[in-house]
Amino acid sequence: MAAPFQNYSGGVLLADIVKRNNLSTYVAEAIKERSQFIKSGAVVRNALLDAREGGTRIQVPEFNPVSPTEEIFDGTATWGTSGAGYLTPQKIGTGTQIASIVHRGFAYAVDDVAVLAAGEDPMLHIRNQLADAINKLNTARLFEQLTGLFHTALNGHRLEKQLGGSGSTGEANYLTAATVAEARSKLGERGEEMDLLIVHPSVAYYLYQVGLLTFSTSALAASGAVTWGGGGVGVGAREVGEFAGCRVIVDSQVNINDPTSTGNRQEFRCYMMKSGTILEGVQQDLRIEADRNVLSKQDVLSVDYHSAYHVMGTKWSSASDNPTNANLRTGSNWAATYDIDLIPMVEIFVNTPLDNGLKS
Repeated sequence: MAAPFQNYSGGVLLADIVKRNNLSTYVAEAIKERSQFIKSGAVVRNALLDAREGGTRIQVPEFNPVSPTEEIFDGTATWGTSGAGYLTPQKIGTGTQIASIVHRGFAYAVDDVAVLAAGEDPMLHIRNQLADAINKLNTARLFEQLTGLFHTALNGHRLEKQLGGSGSTGEANYLTAATVAEARSKLGERGEEMDLLIVHPSVAYYLYQVGLLTFSTSALAASGAVTWGGGGVGVGAREVGEFAGCRVIVDSQVNINDPTSTGNRQEFRCYMMKSGTILEGVQQDLRIEADRNVLSKQDVLSVDYHSAYHVMGTKWSSASDNPTNANLRTGSNWAATYDIDLIPMVEIFVNTPLDNGLKS
């Protein structure tokens, strides 16, 4: 039988040290401060997507883009599509975007003996660890969602530059200024709206390595030699801050396709997008609770959060709710609700010469 939880007025407990409201606020702020992805402006909190009154989904009504059919005046009594000399009113279409709310949480227990042995302030430890842990979990969930979206709903916005089989990779397979320009062309005249580039560290450090020596159009040969290629798009001297008109966000949790056949290399996803393309809605703010089990001599801490990420112009099309990460990654669970060229986001697949993931 599990020991019951008790609260006593005397003594110093973890609940006394870790004030729930203060810690919840601190961790929520720390998550934003430590996540380069969230700080970049790619993800924007939107109160209109909140579902604090309940429900399992967030529904966003939308009007379809206006695309009128012209009518011709010709001075007769039968002009127009009406055939009776007047304009025929047209309807604007409507639709519904859907974001599925995920409910996640975890808990930790700390023995008194472990606390005594550590000799550290549990408040400081919990602050540092919780913010990083929740940030990693949320970021992983968001990248799984992006993988699912581009598999089917946004498939027309995928650009595959990676080597499809075995062999040596070259500049044509790497992230270059030319690749970024090609990605922008996926959106036509709206391509210039994309101002963020999210990449894996292996891709970023390739840009860093080449940028220290020359411009982004130079090629790094398999032997490690740098070939001058000219061009005029520069990379920062000490770090990857901007590249080809985009601010670069480096995140090791960007999903990678590991090689499955001998001689193939890892394939790295990169995302170009406009700031604010991804919205976040909340059903309940981050909640952190602490309690004391006096029989087992343990302090217990639990965390739960209930929210949804949403890309405008898409919807969760599955009949199931509260999706797992595997569900979010499944392309058939997503659909576009209007012309994807109005969604300023592109997925790029590349290789990198700094990858050691050659399948043997």
